[in-house]
Amino acid sequence: MSEKMKDKELMHEHTHHAIQKRLSEKAQPSYLGDFMLGSIDGLVTTFAVIAGVVGARLQLEVALILGVANLVADGFSMAVSNFFRSKSDQEIIEKARQMEKKHIELIPEGEKEEVRQIFKAKGFEGVTLDNIVKTITSDEKRWIDTMLVEELGLRIENPHPLKSALATFISFCFVGVIPLLPLLASYFIEIPKIYTVSAVMTFITFYLLGYFKGRYLDLGHPPLISGFETLFLGGGAATLAYAIGHFIKMIL
Repeated sequence: MSEKMKDKELMHEHTHHAIQKRLSEKAQPSYLGDFMLGSIDGLVTTFAVIAGVVGARLQLEVALILGVANLVADGFSMAVSNFFRSKSDQEIIEKARQMEKKHIELIPEGEKEEVRQIFKAKGFEGVTLDNIVKTITSDEKRWIDTMLVEELGLRIENPHPLKSALATFISFCFVGVIPLLPLLASYFIEIPKIYTVSAVMTFITFYLLGYFKGRYLDLGHPPLISGFETLFLGGGAATLAYAIGHFIKMIL
């Protein structure tokens, strides 16, 4: 994309309606990170199993059994871990919210002074500072939310634990099954160099996942570089699994 096109796109993103839309969207929890993490981990897990089977020179059926078993079991395990992580984050926020509510009830003037000091440090003074403090402290929820973010540094909009877990599990299985597709298809059609086909499909997917991660999650990180980084890391995991499988086969 040329610099002129980038400048034009940047100007479009900063119109009144574009800013309003973007800010309203950011207020909603995003599950893109969960989806991307699950996708990459699922792909690494399944392809590493296949690479290990190839390195150990085991039969195709072994690759399928281990691949599917690991795909479902590891996907479920990761989803459960993500569920409890999200649930823990929510509990931390709720505990902090109750604490700030109690402080406001017991020492409201002290809490107002905290708001004043916070926004004074941002450069506000005089009547403007007084109006900010008055506006924030006139609504208890807004007051508490402000303290959670500004004083405690918490993120008050977090993904729902169950939705986060589902996004992780679905993406893990949906993308993680890609290395297994040529193996499954070989039961219906003849596929020459089946493991090579699986590797090519996996490497393409690794790159695409990295590209989209760089474009939508790692802001400021070139998508092309992110794509190659993900490809390199995924390939490294597969190479390690292949080497271990080959080594164990040699010593047994």
